[in-house]
Amino acid sequence: MPIIKSAKKALRGSKRKRAVNDRRRRTMRTAVKTARQAGPAVTPKDLSAAFQAIDKAAKRGVIKKNTAARKKSRLVKASRKQSA
Repeated sequence: MPIIKSAKKALRGSKRKRAVNDRRRRTMRTAVKTARQAGPAVTPKDLSAAFQAIDKAAKRGVIKKNTAARKKSRLVKASRKQSA
């Protein structure tokens, strides 16, 4: 545990940031899972929600830019494979 006052303050801030990041990451994962589990009946709305969650996570620094691009690419590839 931190002893110095500024370190205690930094710990409080990092806990808040972690909670926000975890929430955004969980939202992204559930959106991607929903889009994947839709199978051949994947709707543009599901894909759009997943893309939005991925983009927000990347924008906020929860995941890296290339990770977001990879996730989106694989999601589209899977949806095309299922619909064909």
